[in-house]
Parts: sequence; C-alpha cells; structure tokens
Amino acid sequence: MTQVQSFEFNPFAENTYVVWDDTGECAIFDPGCYTLEERNTLRQFIEAKKLRPVRLINTHCHLDHVFGNPFVVKTWGIGLEIHEGEWPVLERFEQVCQMYGVPFEGHQPMPVNFLSGGETLTFGDTKLKILFTPGHSPASISFYCEEEKFVLSGDVLFYESIGRTDLPGGNFDTLIQSIQTQIFTLPDETLVYSGHGPATTVRHEKEYNPFL
Repeated sequence: MTQVQSFEFNPFAENTYVVWDDTGECAIFDPGCYTLEERNTLRQFIEAKKLRPVRLINTHCHLDHVFGNPFVVKTWGIGLEIHEGEWPVLERFEQVCQMYGVPFEGHQPMPVNFLSGGETLTFGDTKLKILFTPGHSPASISFYCEEEKFVLSGDVLFYESIGRTDLPGGNFDTLIQSIQTQIFTLPDETLVYSGHGPATTVRHEKEYNPFL
C-alpha cells in the first residue's frame, strides 16, 4: 500500500510530500523545508517511520519547492530528479531568492536524472505515472498513482484554483490544457495533492473550480 504524508513548510506555505509503501522505501517530493526546525520535522518523520529515502523529486523548480534539496541530498545521499525543462529555473534559484528577499545559504544540487512525461517513476512496490503538465512553470510534471488513486499535482491545480501563470515560463492557455488533458482525464475520485493548500478531488474541481 502506498501512503502519502504532507508537510507545510517555508514562508510560502508550500506542501512537501513523502510517499512510501510497505517496503519502507520512500520518495521525497518538493522539499520546501527552509528552517532548521522544518528540516528536523522532515527528518524526524522519516526516522520515526523507519523509511529509506531513495528518490528526490521536484515537480517544478520554483524556489519554495526546492529550499530543502541540499538538505535531502546531504542527509540521505540521494540525487535530485527533475524535468530537463525546469533546469533553467533551478539555475536562477539564488537570483530569485535575492529578488524575493529570502536569504539562503548553500547551493542547489545538480540533477542526476531528468524525468519525462509518459515514463513511470518506481520505488519499492510503488509505480507513479509521470504526467507532463506545463503552464505554471515551463516543464512541471505531476505524478499519478493508479493503484491508490491520487495525483501529486505540484502547483498545476489547487482546491478551487489553479497555479499562477505570470511567472517566467508560465502560460495560462498551456496550464488549462494541461489540467484538461492530464488531470481531468483521471478518474473522478482521484485525490489531488497540491503544492499549496488542502487536498481536493478531480470531481470537485470539475464541478466547482471557477477557472475551469
């Protein structure tokens, strides 16, 4: 059985996810842990559950989703995986931190692997289908678990809202197309774990999302 735990981290109230199954292997998605306390929260959860982190994934590389990348790499010795189209965004991390007035010590790790839509991400007994969902960012990817009926959507789709499209590489029409063709084609009961805010379902967003 694949399970999901979320944590709200950093000044942008970003959702970090740990996904694991009965093998004990886990993947860490979008580690936004910014403070020492937040980093300890993530580590203590993983240690308490006796999990073995084996993959580090960014759905996209905006600063609030990547603050914890260096910590995860250093603590568990695993490499970063992103879509290749997000690499230019990650390269601008320090510049964007300065622009937002958010101090950060350290440097982002180089990716060790690039992921693409249509592939399957595996760890333990878990299989997640990778969905290419650009629009909020140049090459955002989402992750669908068919067995447990959930999707990690990053900042593509929120509870009765959508990701902003006014940042570099964002495009409103592209985002709407991504949601319609990649997320709304999933079963209505699919749980949507978003990059910010509460979880929702595909059915709820089809019925109540004012942007769609």
